Amino acid sequence: METQEALKAEVKRLNARAMAARMALHDLSEELPVGLDRVMAVAQETVTAFEQLEAARRRLAQAGS
Repeated sequence: METQEALKAEVKRLNARAMAARMALHDLSEELPVGLDRVMAVAQETVTAFEQLEAARRRLAQAGS
């Protein structure tokens, strides 16, 4: 079982990754139509990052209860 401290560190790491992915998608959108071929890949990376973040937050909340 993961400790709360380890879960907090994972949430922090995943939050940073999700924010970076969000900014990459935002930056890409500002350059459109340049980079149009990368939109789906960057969007999927962003979705995956936020899904992982939410899963880690749920695990942290469960560990705290």
